[in-house]
Amino acid sequence: MIRPTLALLLPVVFAAVPFVANADEKGEKWVSLFDGKTLGGWKTFDGKGEWVVKHGVIEGSGPASHLFSPRGDYKNFRYRAEVKINDHGNSGMYFRTEMGPGFPKGYEAQVNSTHRDPVRTGSLYNFVPIKKMLVPPDTWFTQEIEAVGNHIIIKVNGEKVVDFVDEKNTFSKGHFAFQQHDPGSKVSIRKIEVMELPDDAGKK
Repeated sequence: MIRPTLALLLPVVFAAVPFVANADEKGEKWVSLFDGKTLGGWKTFDGKGEWVVKHGVIEGSGPASHLFSPRGDYKNFRYRAEVKINDHGNSGMYFRTEMGPGFPKGYEAQVNSTHRDPVRTGSLYNFVPIKKMLVPPDTWFTQEIEAVGNHIIIKVNGEKVVDFVDEKNTFSKGHFAFQQHDPGSKVSIRKIEVMELPDDAGKK
């Protein structure tokens, strides 16, 4: 990350919308967190940031900000989004994160192809760095996170790139969030889905 307007002329806090459950080709039930038309409950901490919905895509630009999910109690889950980052841009998919100012506390699956920060897409930021560019800039890709207890898996376009056990169990629950890293970055998101898993998932 090297750490450091809202859409459709809507107010800062957006009305929540009903989310839709979808079954994929494997019969797995995913819940959509984006209706393709509005931000539907997603919001920034302080109302600052430039997040808009255009032609079925959430676009983040402008100064550093984070767009948080309506709920903040996600524990165990599979979580995926279709994302695109511009050349020299930087973003991230936060999970189990607190809503707060600056760069919030929580895990981050990096979104970065060519930014000056060498930590690339697929990395679990501050835990498992990936220095190889897995996806070219300005290219749609799917990033999926599976978090069960302290075991975290990240996949990029279906390929597992991180398989990590956080012995400190640093973050146990929280929001999802998307990062707009800096004024030179532009992130696009067109699909956001979650499959929540039971509290005893992964236990034998």
